[in-house]
Amino acid sequence: MENFLQAIDTLTIRFALAAVVLPLLAFVINICLPGKSNKVAGWVSTIAILLSCVLSAFVFAKVWNQHQVHQQQLWFTIGATKVYAGVLLNNLSALMLLLVSVIALPVHIYSTAYMKEDENYKRYFTYLSFFCFSMLALVVVDSLVLFYVFWELVGFSSYLLIGFWYTRPKAIMANKKAFIMNRIGDIGLLTGIIILFTQYHTFDLEQLFGQNGLVQSATQISATWQYIACAGIFLGVAAKSAQFPLHTWLPDAMEGPTSVSALIHAATMVAAGVFLLGRVYPLFNPEELIILAVIGCFTAFMAATIALTQNDLKRILAYSTISQLGYMIMAMGIGAYASSLFHLVTHAFFKCLLFLAAGIIIHEVQHIKDENQLHIDPQNILYMGGLRKKMPLTFIACIVAGLALIGLPFTSGYLSKDGILIQAFEWSEGKSWAFKLVPIGALITSWLTAFYVTRLIVKVFFGDFKLLKINPSIKLHISDGAWQYRVPLIFLAICCLFPLFSLNPVLYEHAWLFGGFSKITALDRVNIYHTIIPAGVNILSVLIIYWAYSVYIKQKALAFPETGFLFKLSYHEWYIDPFYNRFIIAPVMALGKTSQWIDRNIIDGFIHLLQRLALGFAKIAEWTDRYIIDGILHLAASIVLGIGNFARYFQGGKVQYYLFSMLAIILAIFLFKILI
Repeated sequence: MENFLQAIDTLTIRFALAAVVLPLLAFVINICLPGKSNKVAGWVSTIAILLSCVLSAFVFAKVWNQHQVHQQQLWFTIGATKVYAGVLLNNLSALMLLLVSVIALPVHIYSTAYMKEDENYKRYFTYLSFFCFSMLALVVVDSLVLFYVFWELVGFSSYLLIGFWYTRPKAIMANKKAFIMNRIGDIGLLTGIIILFTQYHTFDLEQLFGQNGLVQSATQISATWQYIACAGIFLGVAAKSAQFPLHTWLPDAMEGPTSVSALIHAATMVAAGVFLLGRVYPLFNPEELIILAVIGCFTAFMAATIALTQNDLKRILAYSTISQLGYMIMAMGIGAYASSLFHLVTHAFFKCLLFLAAGIIIHEVQHIKDENQLHIDPQNILYMGGLRKKMPLTFIACIVAGLALIGLPFTSGYLSKDGILIQAFEWSEGKSWAFKLVPIGALITSWLTAFYVTRLIVKVFFGDFKLLKINPSIKLHISDGAWQYRVPLIFLAICCLFPLFSLNPVLYEHAWLFGGFSKITALDRVNIYHTIIPAGVNILSVLIIYWAYSVYIKQKALAFPETGFLFKLSYHEWYIDPFYNRFIIAPVMALGKTSQWIDRNIIDGFIHLLQRLALGFAKIAEWTDRYIIDGILHLAASIVLGIGNFARYFQGGKVQYYLFSMLAIILAIFLFKILI
């Protein structure tokens, strides 16, 4: 029996590795394909992710609520330190493996139609496959070293996809901003990993954070190193999952293709931060969890207030993602571990659906713009309206996803958000009034979500088509698109409803997902919050939906005035980017320019002075060598030559000259003697 179980575990590991490697194989094949717009690349990537999805489902079935599977082998040795590499499959990794592949599949199918006219079609799917490989590998590795490697690859591949249209200056600025922001977080994560290794002498995730792992049982780590490690890890989480203050890259990341935005926002890059928290959750002590809860709540509230006034369709959804990620981080902070992961899963479906629907809308408005030579932004909702008649399937999909995002009953979002709100109030029970601000902030954020989602849907799908008022003669050819658009929308819309997660549409505790994390989260229905919170949230949400509808369609109610401090604060995104530009980027650029001036004028000037002095000394040495030393040598040579030439006259070879010379010398000596 034991051998049989080991064989099953080995097969599960192989299936998991195959699910990870298949997108990498598609990446390699696509690189080798000829041409820039080879349509084969799309189906190579799509088939690869389809097979990954099937294999991930098998792995999930074998691992979920059963024993975890962990296999590793020696990777390398440095001194006495042995570093292992392997695969760790437990409820968390199996869930994420399935989620990433299931979300990536409709995105791939959708992309085959969405990108078909792009001249770099092959490059797009090459990047997309590499992106999926990086994320799938991230969720199954068992070592912090490998985790960091794939964490970086996820960031690198997202950088490539955000800047896919590299001829657009905004796209280049956006991917550089995302890259730099994430490098800030990665420095923190690397710091945390180094501290953990120096304290516990292992990179193994199971040894560190598993049941009865070193983090829970060992006491050798000091409080200082504990806080530094947690701060570093949260910095990585904040950058990847776009939490305050490192959230500003995510709205700008909308410059990439909309299908990429759907994948990034749903289950890959931004989900990696929450997944990391789930992996290292035992590391955080109660005080650090409170900080998580506060930052998550503030991020959720701030992003929701910004989404209220934005007019860019994708930017509204981006701030919605930041807000929902704030919910997840807050849930981790209040101890609602299972609820956080539950909301991560439900959010993946309805946010992916909203982005894919937004892509269809933008694609159709772009066609109208091109056909009629209009000078408009196809993502601006102020130019839309009345599209529900032209795009009925997209309209229904947006309604379903919007209701799930708001968290109304019979949707998956109701079940996951409900759990977070209820447990937030339970967490604050018995604490001081300051702790009540966290659940109250989350509650207000939920109502703000109802308003901005309604505003978005109403402005896009209801009323009259605004472009017809601008130019009544424009030609309209709008539809829901090909089957590659329709099938993903239908699939994701079904996944946004409650039956996928629970047969009971109103009690979040009955969701099957909670059974996988029951040891961490208590779910007893013991107080009145379980009744008051869902009723109060949803009744007021419905009233807010009607109010927003009245404001923008019936125009029978007053909206917030589009003037004043609060509106400007929301519209200008809390002035966070201008603050960064003025107080961080500008000083850094000034420091860079100052350093450049010092380098060019002082350091280089000093070096150039030394160069001139050296050249001067060299010239003096050259003159001295040429005219003094060489002159003395040449003078001596001339003297010797002269003496030699003079003496040569006495060696003519004629006897009479010799006799004459002897006589002259004798006479000279005689005269010299007489004179003296």
